[in-house]
Amino acid sequence: MSGVDTTKEPTGLDQYTAAAEAAANEVIRAYSTSFGWATKLLSADVRQPVRNIYALVRVADEIVDGSAAEASARGGAINPAAALDVYEAAVYQALTDGFSTDLVIHAFALTANDCGFGRELIEPFFASMRADLTQPNHDAESLARYIYGSAEVVGLMCLAAFLRHSGQTFTRDEKLELADGARALGSAFQKVNFLRDLAADFNSLGRSYFPGITATKFTDADRDRLVTEIDSEITVAARQLPNLPANCAKAVNAALLLFGALNAKIARTPARKLATTRIRVSDLQKAGILITALTRRPA
Repeated sequence: MSGVDTTKEPTGLDQYTAAAEAAANEVIRAYSTSFGWATKLLSADVRQPVRNIYALVRVADEIVDGSAAEASARGGAINPAAALDVYEAAVYQALTDGFSTDLVIHAFALTANDCGFGRELIEPFFASMRADLTQPNHDAESLARYIYGSAEVVGLMCLAAFLRHSGQTFTRDEKLELADGARALGSAFQKVNFLRDLAADFNSLGRSYFPGITATKFTDADRDRLVTEIDSEITVAARQLPNLPANCAKAVNAALLLFGALNAKIARTPARKLATTRIRVSDLQKAGILITALTRRPA
């Protein structure tokens, strides 16, 4: 094309990777506007890696949370368990190859390799996704294992991205403390989501995550105990805010403020209502939280 310097246009693998990351961004846009806005508080160099991580998590979640089953119900031959196995295997292959024909997997694998995490975090994640297909009820031990794989390891993946792009050097002890905060953050977020989705999980998916608790057997005392548990984990995570790299502290603070607000609203909501209604924070309150996170230095 006349007048266009094509030497500056990405080609080959770089162009493919740009397309893969655009696909990851589209997954985030379609499924989580709140998360998409929160990632805008991340520095540019860490924003895309975090989106790449969450896009893969989102697709895997769709395999086990109904989309694959719905396709089967509409006449497709897909089996969710088999599809999850294929998806997991494709992730490991992409880690080795540095390439995948699946755009979301391609973006995730490049991020994982660049940030230095692999099967030690990915395998527990897929194990928890698989549990959603095979284990509708949990005891204390299986719940802890499920939360670690479904949420805590995602926090650790994001932490790896934060540290990789921080431009700082951290001691082993500092990394361990930050990891404790990331795990507490993931656990708190997951438990809030369990409470928000209590009715849908039980009525639509036949799941009951909290031992001995279902949508038809949920009391104010149960709510209070779980709210207190979540608050304690949010406190553990918040203690690490001043120690986080500057590239991510505001975004993490926004997430903490948002889920803290959700937990506070859950605490004020009668158990009988939580068992039938999904609790949410208004868009106006979300905007206020983002502004607070953007303009105030984390304590």
